[in-house]
Amino acid sequence: MHIRRASLTTAAALLVIALAGCDSGTKDTSGAASGPSVIAPGKPGEANRTLSAQDAAEQRAEDDTPNAADVSYARMMIQHHAQALEMTELAPERAESADLKRLALRISSAQGPEIEAMRGWLKTYGKAETGETHDHTAMPGMATAAQLKKLRAAHGEAFDTLFLTLMITHHQGAITMATDVKAQGNNLRIEEMADDVVAQQTSEITRMQGMR
Repeated sequence: MHIRRASLTTAAALLVIALAGCDSGTKDTSGAASGPSVIAPGKPGEANRTLSAQDAAEQRAEDDTPNAADVSYARMMIQHHAQALEMTELAPERAESADLKRLALRISSAQGPEIEAMRGWLKTYGKAETGETHDHTAMPGMATAAQLKKLRAAHGEAFDTLFLTLMITHHQGAITMATDVKAQGNNLRIEEMADDVVAQQTSEITRMQGMR
């Protein structure tokens, strides 16, 4: 009798432990899967869907086909970077500050290869470099023709001051464009390039603000 009672007690204890283990496993799984939900735009005529962070990541990994936002970003950023190169080319002969000359070289050394990378990306997906017509001056941060003319005519300290003003604004515009495509695009490579733009140009803005 005592032996049977002991066996029942032991069995009950084992059952409690087993249930606790299952319960704990369930909580761990739900905890790992929890995370911020993501709104996935539906196809034309369909409602948006709410996906878990994990489902959204898996869906992106399965299909990162470029959408219109990705292509537009690459095309516009090529032109945006091209204007930055146009501005930095003026620095060696017109700038007074040696620090500013080094900064201009750093900007051109980064943005030249980025232009080629975006051209290569467009070619990979069979997209022309010039598609829809853009008003380049309407892109965030772009200098106007009058501002560029004034920069070309400036020398010494006046050049340095105007260059920093225009380039800070130019960088801020690029960050806006990169942030937008990260939210609206679908291609992983474009997202990586946008991340690089945000990191690089945020750092350069901080440096330029300290040079004023």
